[in-house]
Amino acid sequence: MSPAARAALDEDITTFGGELRDLDLDVVGRDLDADARADYTRALDAYDGSKNQLQRARTTDDVRRIAEILEEGRFAVACVRARANGEPLPQKRPPCFFDPAHGPSARTVQWAPPGGAVREVPACAADAQRILTGNDPSIRLVPMGAQRVPYWENSQYAPWAQGYYGRYGGDPALRQITHGALMIGGFSLLMGLLDD
Repeated sequence: MSPAARAALDEDITTFGGELRDLDLDVVGRDLDADARADYTRALDAYDGSKNQLQRARTTDDVRRIAEILEEGRFAVACVRARANGEPLPQKRPPCFFDPAHGPSARTVQWAPPGGAVREVPACAADAQRILTGNDPSIRLVPMGAQRVPYWENSQYAPWAQGYYGRYGGDPALRQITHGALMIGGFSLLMGLLDD
């Protein structure tokens, strides 16, 4: 496992822990039904499981598995929030393309990197709103040498990205990204992402 992937997972686990604290504050004192409690337990188990697995992680397969666990945990949090607020359950969608730590995507948007072709990408509600209002999305930047670049430009993050997005091979937007012409500016890192 690359130090970069370990650092990304550690950061994601810490962020997810903060999301769970926020969820605690949102639902404290509220009567959660059995389904909401089960989702809550899944989210807590994902947090504990990802922490424990990171301690033992050694391979790129470990990286992928931990990212999958975190993605499942974030979906469970979204389900708890929906149930607690009497809203419809969220659709099982890929994580936000701009940063999988943003959680499940809310919709697909048209977006192009600087100098790149326009493509549909899954985006969280906040990034979708940013794009729709003409602003830049909040892209996950990672170290590469002395600079910070979008995660898809650093090949050390490929297993990490595969863990988040690999199970969504049938999603048309992700297929378009991974097999389309969006291969400038580092998107080649995602080539074959869904086929591994």
